[in-house]
Amino acid sequence: MKVKKKSLQKFTESENKIKAVLKLKKITWEDLKPLTKKELNLLSEVLKPLVNNSKGVERDKLFKKIDAVTNEETKNETWEHNHIKITWAISTLMQELNRMPSKRELADKTGLSRQTINKHLKEYHTHPLYEGQIEQFKFMRSNVLSRVYFFALQGDMKAAKLYFDILGTNTLLVNNTSIQNQNNFIQINNTLINQENIKLLNPEQLNSIEDILKTTISSNRLQNEILQNTTEISHHSSR
Repeated sequence: MKVKKKSLQKFTESENKIKAVLKLKKITWEDLKPLTKKELNLLSEVLKPLVNNSKGVERDKLFKKIDAVTNEETKNETWEHNHIKITWAISTLMQELNRMPSKRELADKTGLSRQTINKHLKEYHTHPLYEGQIEQFKFMRSNVLSRVYFFALQGDMKAAKLYFDILGTNTLLVNNTSIQNQNNFIQINNTLINQENIKLLNPEQLNSIEDILKTTISSNRLQNEILQNTTEISHHSSR
């Protein structure tokens, strides 16, 4: 019985020490020095549900209380937790409301305080973890480029243009002739043709270019028609 009484007394003493620490406005390492290893573990077990279940301003007060004794890894986990929650809330509310949500709506959705949300939105882009996320996206860009290249090979000209834009060039090789399109000019081999050059051409030169283009387009159209008719004849013959 005496052993039980001593154990109970010891446990009560530990509880009182932990309660005294939790009543502090800010907890420092000096405040934790009187605690034994078991008491420190017990304090940690008490703090876990408090952190997980706290919301809004109360959550801010709790984090401020334990900030000095919180290690960097835990702080990073908290930042990531907040970032994921805020990102999810913005995405979800924009779909529900068809507009950008207010800070109050974000606070209600995430359980975070408006102060925490404001601070995170203002400072997230300078946080080392965010910079790390950007590096992850950069790391994956070669996979995206591979997919663009695949679609370009399938004949998707938009994908081909995007592929060359990403690589910093719009150069294509057609029948051993280099044709470069930079949106505001066309380069055929070493000859540059833009709107200013075209303005300098006389009517006869413009007519000559037009005739060449018409002849080429008509020829290609005729070839396509012949090919189509041949395919149809073969199809009917096979029947």
